[in-house]
Amino acid sequence: MKRFHVHLHVQDLNQNVTFYSALFGLAPARTESDYAKWMLQDPPVNFAISTRGAQTGLDHLGFQVESDEELRALKSRAEQAELALRDEGETTCCYTRSNKYWLTDPQGLAWEQFHTLDHIPTFSATADTNAAIACCPPAAKAAPRGKPVGIAVKSTSSCC
Repeated sequence: MKRFHVHLHVQDLNQNVTFYSALFGLAPARTESDYAKWMLQDPPVNFAISTRGAQTGLDHLGFQVESDEELRALKSRAEQAELALRDEGETTCCYTRSNKYWLTDPQGLAWEQFHTLDHIPTFSATADTNAAIACCPPAAKAAPRGKPVGIAVKSTSSCC
């Protein structure tokens, strides 16, 4: 099963947690000082908000899958369609360890395709400090957010 993923950047986390909890009729599945995530079942959506973005609004969209096999199938479909992608492999980002890659749509919107392997206690925590920024590399000219390659991404946020 695939789960649609939406990540927004917000200014006031508590105000938005209150709003989205009321909208969804459900408290977040995970809450941190700068992050909250709802794992909605109907419809199945991984909806995340954080205060880490440079600007408020939509950060990226994506699909979360339940297995590496499903992830490989999505990746194969993207490769067969000759879509530019950036494969991060196993990485840490947004309080999780996952296998992932990124695509960029023609408007410059980032799409994350990922399989969550485990939860981690801190944002992008890793024993290797260089790997900690792997999911959120410095801004690059071709892709301002440093996510997918091929088409520039509109958002100016510094991380996922």
